Amino acid sequence: MVQLVGSLRKELADSVSSCRVLVVGAGGIGCELLKNLVLTGFKNIEVIDLDTIDVSNLNRQFLFQKKHVGKSKSQVAKESVLQFCPSANITAYHDSIMNPDYNVEFFRQFALVMNALDNRAARNHVNRMCLAADIPLIESGTAGYLGQVTVIKKGQTECYECQPKPTQKTFPGCTIRNTPSEPIHCIVWAKYLFNQLFGEEDADQEVSPDTADPEARWDSAEAAAKASSSEQDGDIKRVSTREWARSTGYDPVKIFNKLFKDDIRYLLTMDKLWKKRKAPLPLDWEELLKQVNPAEAVNLSGLKDQQVLGVHGYAQMFSSSVDTLRGDLQQKGDGSELVWDKDDAPAMDFVTAAANLRMHVFSMNMKSRFDVKSMAGNIIPAIATTNAIIAGLLVLEALKILNGEMDKCRTIFLNKQPNPRKKLLVPCALDPPNSNCYVCASRPEVTVRLNTQKTTVLTLQDRILKERFGMVAPDVQIEDGKGTILISSEEGETEANNKKFLSDFGIRNGSRLQSDDFLQDYTLQVNILHSEELEKDVEFEVVGEVPEKGPGPSSASAPAAEDGKSITNGNKDSAQPSTSSKAVEEDDDILLLDSEDEEPSSSSAMDTSATSSSSQKRKHADAETGESGESSSKRKRLEQPSSTNQDEDDDDIIALD
Repeated sequence: MVQLVGSLRKELADSVSSCRVLVVGAGGIGCELLKNLVLTGFKNIEVIDLDTIDVSNLNRQFLFQKKHVGKSKSQVAKESVLQFCPSANITAYHDSIMNPDYNVEFFRQFALVMNALDNRAARNHVNRMCLAADIPLIESGTAGYLGQVTVIKKGQTECYECQPKPTQKTFPGCTIRNTPSEPIHCIVWAKYLFNQLFGEEDADQEVSPDTADPEARWDSAEAAAKASSSEQDGDIKRVSTREWARSTGYDPVKIFNKLFKDDIRYLLTMDKLWKKRKAPLPLDWEELLKQVNPAEAVNLSGLKDQQVLGVHGYAQMFSSSVDTLRGDLQQKGDGSELVWDKDDAPAMDFVTAAANLRMHVFSMNMKSRFDVKSMAGNIIPAIATTNAIIAGLLVLEALKILNGEMDKCRTIFLNKQPNPRKKLLVPCALDPPNSNCYVCASRPEVTVRLNTQKTTVLTLQDRILKERFGMVAPDVQIEDGKGTILISSEEGETEANNKKFLSDFGIRNGSRLQSDDFLQDYTLQVNILHSEELEKDVEFEVVGEVPEKGPGPSSASAPAAEDGKSITNGNKDSAQPSTSSKAVEEDDDILLLDSEDEEPSSSSAMDTSATSSSSQKRKHADAETGESGESSSKRKRLEQPSSTNQDEDDDDIIALD
């Protein structure tokens, strides 16, 4: 007779109560997960989160209350969970999981690790640490009504990085400065403007029009001379926007007229820009006050944040927000800077007003503060019930692992609507490791195309090894027979190399670099392919990388993301399964929920349809920016998105917590 402890067999219950588990993240999924763990019988839990509690978290992160705002998420979560189970042994760390203190030996203490993260960098890091420690990792992610859970085990399944993920979408600078055609272009411009006026200035985030028509070819010396003269006359000067604003005393009217009248008039002088586009219409502060009814509004129904004001309303919002931000800047003192935060009312008002005024100038429909905030913060609304379901699935997969049933573990997708067989939860068989993965392959290796005469050592370290390949503290050695150390993780040892070009060290086409990250116990072989024909503004390319956009679905039965968007986990990224996952709809594999039919939502939240065949392959494209990369029979895993603690992150990428 099987002896039970609660609903678990005694042997499994003993394993649950004695094992140590690590929970990474204490946000939307993390709160639900911690509660589930202690109520299931887990006694030894360690939780780590760098974040503090914000008011916007309280609608779904139920372990927190208003009195906790500003406090450590991990610490408060621990205290709250202990009220469910006072006998639990919970250790909370208010820290980053990427801190070197949490090394491979730290990870080896645990029977398994459960991710409830909100950004891709941390996911990559935990993935590598679990691979190095040979510890099972359970990944998770949510985005609106969608969610996903998957299990990662060294040598048995795909790792988090086995499938390439699209990079965050960017927009050409000339589009932002000169020819915006979508509301998002204006919102990006407004965020750039905030930094130029009040934050950290960045030459790559210039908001003034180009000093010459980027689409014009001067047909005569006379025309070229005229353009040169125009620049010298000071119509548009590449001077610091911050310095110019200071010289006006941050006068809202002068700033308004420069941005929405003078700069727009200058753009109109670039004739060729407007031959196939609708020309912008300049705004003048004084004329606006005379002509526009202060009560004008496009739509004043609904909640205040969801109202769309008129031009006059946004002009007034612009003026008042500039005054407030000017005061905040002065209060911080000379040389200080403000940091844009979607949850800071004056900063959000400024971006909302500036973006909408620019939308009006370029004949676009204006947006509510709510819509602007969603786009500016890359927010997908977080839904508490989705987090709860995914947290429950995390625990179910953990029980399979502790019961020695890795073969029964699944990647599980939560859909917004039932599929034709009335299933909201669809389990898929885990995929084997990708033999070409640059993380978990037996000999991780990549080929990078770049110009060795223009690429600096610092670019190799920061942009390629750290940013692109997720290394934390790389040591790089040139395989030149001498073992030349190009980059050292020891502070100060190779800083003199930072500004030198790779060619200065004899690195050329065919050179090989060995990059070691001892924190991650990870070695990557980098093959250099020299090229002088890279596209403009492209620093490097990873050879053989899958394009960010794939063909669209070709059959009605294939899973597809609504609006071509993909799911992300937590706040920004979500885990991704491999391209060979097969749907496994076994009766005893997981409880499949039924739901009443519902009309498709018209919102921009991501949605998918489930497969209608048990052999249908499922993959969901992962994109922080909402771009899709799925084929008709494949659906890549959530990447969360991070966030997406969308509600909690600045603008990192799309993902929910």
